[in-house]
Amino acid sequence: MANLRDIANYFRPYWKLSIFSIAASSVYEILDLLVPYAIGQILNLISGQPLDGFLRNAIATISDITNYPGNKNLSLGILLGLIFLVTVVRAPTQPWFSAWYHWEIALKARRIQSQKAVEKILTLPLEFYDENNPGRIASRVAKGISNHTWTYPEITGQLFPKLFRVLGIFIFICFVDWRIAALFLTSFVIILSFTLKHLQKLIEHESRLDKYCENTESRTSEIVSNIKTVKAFATEAKELKRQKQRFKREQDVVIYRIHKGYVKLNTWQKSVIQFCVFMVLGLTLAATIEGRITLGNFVTTLTLSSMAYAELEPISILAEIFARRYSSMLRFHEFLQEPSGVDSEGLLETRKPEKSYDFTGKVEFSHLSFGYEANRRILHDINLLIEPYQTVALVGRSGSGKSTLVKLLFRYFEPQEGKILMDGEDIRSLDVGEYRRRLAIVHQEVDIFNGTVLDNLTYGNENVSFAEVEEACRIAKLDEVISLLPEGYYTVVGERGVRLSGGQRQRVGIARALLVNPDVLVFDEATSSLDYESERSIQLAMSSIQGTRTTIVIAHRLSTVREADKIVVLDNGRIVEIGSHEELLQEQGIYKRLHSLQETGELLG
Repeated sequence: MANLRDIANYFRPYWKLSIFSIAASSVYEILDLLVPYAIGQILNLISGQPLDGFLRNAIATISDITNYPGNKNLSLGILLGLIFLVTVVRAPTQPWFSAWYHWEIALKARRIQSQKAVEKILTLPLEFYDENNPGRIASRVAKGISNHTWTYPEITGQLFPKLFRVLGIFIFICFVDWRIAALFLTSFVIILSFTLKHLQKLIEHESRLDKYCENTESRTSEIVSNIKTVKAFATEAKELKRQKQRFKREQDVVIYRIHKGYVKLNTWQKSVIQFCVFMVLGLTLAATIEGRITLGNFVTTLTLSSMAYAELEPISILAEIFARRYSSMLRFHEFLQEPSGVDSEGLLETRKPEKSYDFTGKVEFSHLSFGYEANRRILHDINLLIEPYQTVALVGRSGSGKSTLVKLLFRYFEPQEGKILMDGEDIRSLDVGEYRRRLAIVHQEVDIFNGTVLDNLTYGNENVSFAEVEEACRIAKLDEVISLLPEGYYTVVGERGVRLSGGQRQRVGIARALLVNPDVLVFDEATSSLDYESERSIQLAMSSIQGTRTTIVIAHRLSTVREADKIVVLDNGRIVEIGSHEELLQEQGIYKRLHSLQETGELLG
């Protein structure tokens, strides 16, 4: 569970520079206090009252060194010189010793944390993405990093220095009159304590609001992604009504709980602060009349205390801003703390691998059992041998375990029992990154990136020659499609490949898989959602690949697996039949029944 320490550790690599910048900003804030002090002492000189003792001693020392008479003119000159130093001379240096470093740290940390977020996205297990859509993930990351970036300069550049400024004012007032200092300190402790306690309650409301907003943004992202379905079913009004309800819920939380809470807090603070300022005025005036402090110290004390109480409002505002952002920052760290997938070790390393693999493509599933939940198995004691260069088809009803078997082959998950052998080696003993580079898969829905056709084709292997790209496109029957595109290989295909048809995307997927020259190539229901003409083109492409490498075909349509060397029939997570197309038709089993259903036009279950 994330906490405040995680937010602080966000900037930990820069802690030395952070301490320096906070100290520099605090020094500049404290230097400001010298101006009202010097003005108070000038007022003493003008009114004929004595200067403070340590200031008289300092002027006397300067007089001895310079041999200049320690008179009124020297005192005024020194005080004016002090004001000049802390105002005019300080002005051009402050931005470089404070503001520059605050933003430099925030922006450098943003780069590092953005990189960590991408690393986490790349290493999270697949089941995380089954439960969280892209809109939800992107919102959490973007808001978390943005709020960290904007909050740091405000906290280190304003909040901490202002607190040190208040501390400096308290110390000065202690030297003037301890009674005034006691009132000053007590009032500050009470005001800040009440403010922090009230903000804790508001943070809980902010956390609830953050979750509401995340759900709303997630649904908006889904509407955009599925806008064709929304329009096809004419559910625009329904979606709008649902989002209106979410927006109203957010507004109710913001206005009647959060905003109202901040207004109440601000009302209380202003009332108490003005009362305290009046009390300080009364005590300071009494001390001046009684002769305990000079007229200059009266003006200085009243001015500094007013400055200190004036700082309470920006301090409170900064605390409120932090409270508003606290929840989203915590949720970002909770995202970073999500456990990475068991298959993620070493995947992000760019070092040259100690060993690269070159398999014959012999795959063996030995006594394999697996379930996404420990007490609910999907696969039961699977035993299957696939020889090199064989084409093996996996068929069966939906939910029989076909795709799960492939996920285990790619090491997206680890089996609870049994093992998978590649050329006789347990795949768990192999470097997962190098192992996967010897596999390739063409999914039912091919993922296309927003770029050119060539970018998508070379995604898995950027080192291929253009001649190799052309050959892969010829095998995948993609060359005829590219010839019709306005800019050929350099045509931009749009977000998720929207400018390509389903069949064209499938051909891109096949060509892309061939360009990595895999030892094992998997077709995961690559033709199930295509029209007859597109399906026929994909079948021809698959046929031309057959015998060139080990090929595993998952299919609903049995017409795509007739030429397979071996057809494996799964039912309820078990292998129930193995054989060629002709052999299985003679056995009068599940395959025969499925084939008959499809021959008569019925769908496979």
